[in-house]
Amino acid sequence: MPRVILIGPPGCGKSTIGAALAHLLSTTFVDTDDEVELSYGQSISDIFVDKGEDFFRDLEFTALGQALKNEECVLSLGGGAPIPPRAQQLLGSVISPIIFLDVSLAVAAPRVGFNRDRPLLLSNPRAQWQALAETRRPIYESLATVKIKVDGMSVDEVVAMIAEKI
Repeated sequence: MPRVILIGPPGCGKSTIGAALAHLLSTTFVDTDDEVELSYGQSISDIFVDKGEDFFRDLEFTALGQALKNEECVLSLGGGAPIPPRAQQLLGSVISPIIFLDVSLAVAAPRVGFNRDRPLLLSNPRAQWQALAETRRPIYESLATVKIKVDGMSVDEVVAMIAEKI
């Protein structure tokens, strides 16, 4: 099992914080979004357009299952990866700490940029982000062993807090 799993909405810093935490812990960093793109050979936005969200979620679930076999890594999940019931069940069985990186829209917006690379945020991106965050929040909270509100914190501060808690 991974040393730590990071979950949260787009723009919370999972990839940036995950890479920094992996460096601090001298271990590998695995991002399920990157794994999907590598395994399928297309960007996530292209997969959404060409094959649809359900197809992408199947690829994402496969990537999650594979990543959970990776011992000693820091694992970052795409924002929607923990949402399907089958993913929740799988994550509920892990013994690794699951860190929910909570972020406000005001902080996430400049990070995400609400560009075309976020297929679920194409029309009215701020409202879409808010709706996604509100829908997903109870799931993130139910899975998390630790919740960190990252607003106003530097990457180093968040990494130090996670390292302290694990």
